[in-house]
Amino acid sequence: MSFRPEPAYVHGTPQKTGVLLVNLGSPDEATPAATRRYLREFLSDPRVVEIPPLVWWPILHGIILRTRPAKSAAKYATIWTPQGSPLVSGTQRLGQGLRAALSAADKAFEVEVAMRYGNPSVASGLDRLRAAGVTRVLVLPLYPQYSAATTASIFDAVSNWSRKARWVPEFRFVTQYHDHPTYIQALEHSVRSHWSRQGRSNLLVMTFHGLPERSLKLGDPYHCECYKTARLLAERLELQAHEYQVTFQSRFGRAKWLEPYTEPTLRELAASGLKRVDVICPGFAIDCLETLEEIAQEARDAFLESGGESFHYIDCLNDSAGAVGAMVDLIDQHVQGWPKVNQAAIGQQRSQLQAQVERAQSLGATR
Repeated sequence: MSFRPEPAYVHGTPQKTGVLLVNLGSPDEATPAATRRYLREFLSDPRVVEIPPLVWWPILHGIILRTRPAKSAAKYATIWTPQGSPLVSGTQRLGQGLRAALSAADKAFEVEVAMRYGNPSVASGLDRLRAAGVTRVLVLPLYPQYSAATTASIFDAVSNWSRKARWVPEFRFVTQYHDHPTYIQALEHSVRSHWSRQGRSNLLVMTFHGLPERSLKLGDPYHCECYKTARLLAERLELQAHEYQVTFQSRFGRAKWLEPYTEPTLRELAASGLKRVDVICPGFAIDCLETLEEIAQEARDAFLESGGESFHYIDCLNDSAGAVGAMVDLIDQHVQGWPKVNQAAIGQQRSQLQAQVERAQSLGATR
């Protein structure tokens, strides 16, 4: 096996800590070709589709990758921005906000953003951290609730990168933050801010990305963690049981997924006489196709077509102050015990090392 190149090692160089923020990913463009490349990578992950390859690959390459890219690209086109994918650009803005907050707190951490599928890749993010001299990496998936299909897949990508690294950094992983107090507080602030501007409905629907029901039976904690997030947020908002409802969206295929399903539930609520509904997606850190198109457009249309009169989508935390604050608290919690070195100390040590190198070179030249 050939190992990737490492930064030149200089004895005495201070240890550095890096943070890798990882989100799901997105096509590079809202086109069928780019969407096909993205879907091929995404749907080829055995963590995502737990069907034997001999059965799944003919379906994937013979049917799905021939029919779905054009339809998905059209959906992406409805949310695309001048900066590109809202998921990628939003995650990058969160990374920028996190760098600024850590720097202001005199925490000398390198921060890189990566996507599990598409660009920038997990491997490229880790390459940039190593090029910056990072020897300790905190991997922070932007999935508040753990599932094998999301969080564990990021660990697979980190492991794949590590197989070709000569100097494997010391890794720590955040597996979930579904009940982290600062995250729940940020969600509460987001909802209350929306209510202060737009008024409020008698019902708050909290919709999470769905998973096959089989994942719950196999021991995946995702379902439980979604409900705990919802319960904690409801408590912060002082909601009674009848004032909020949990649903699951983004069903794919014919298998039974976690219920209740979001769109049918919204249709039923409208048909039963509910005129206004407020909807939030607490499982998504950054607004993306599943929130901006599936919920804010398709689910809205379904609710209004079924008799509802007013649909209010509450944005994800994105790069808000609450989101940045939650990330900072998570990082502080998970880097406990790692040496803290500020930028001034790093700069001073670099200068000393450079002076030593120059002195040695000078002595060598005079001999």
